[in-house]
Amino acid sequence: MVYRFAHPVLSDCQPTADGQICKGWFQAAAIYWWTALVLRVARARGLGTRVLPYVITGVALVALSAAFTTTMLILDYPYFPEEPPALVMFLLRLFDPTGVIGLALLVLAWLERQVALAAFALAYLVVALVPINFGWGVGWGPNWGFAPQLVINGGLLLLGSAGFALAQRLRRPR
Repeated sequence: MVYRFAHPVLSDCQPTADGQICKGWFQAAAIYWWTALVLRVARARGLGTRVLPYVITGVALVALSAAFTTTMLILDYPYFPEEPPALVMFLLRLFDPTGVIGLALLVLAWLERQVALAAFALAYLVVALVPINFGWGVGWGPNWGFAPQLVINGGLLLLGSAGFALAQRLRRPR
């Protein structure tokens, strides 16, 4: 529904023989999903739960990610013909959506004082920040080169959620 009423933000449009190719993303979708996540956590915890730390964390991480992305767009990836330095690649991974998810998990673990979630968040951040692809995607080009890392990160999140759900189920009295 949010995609229906929001307009994509387009940048870096390049003319082609058939028209043009642009990079695009939906800012409204990011705001919607962060808000939905915060409200879901608040409802799961009850109405008396403090929501403000979660809201501040979400807004700060989205703003930080957007500021870094905007800065990189303004700089127009000055290293494009060559491989960027290791620090630039580290920051790109840290502030892309998968890295921000890891940072959000880490802050959530701190707010909730959950050692197991903190350990999982640190493990996830290591996987998200280290370029792991197991040889997949070699020669897939710039349009699909991100897919192996995304599958690995998403798979780790799915395994982690299944593990936490199982642990919660085992702790319930029967």
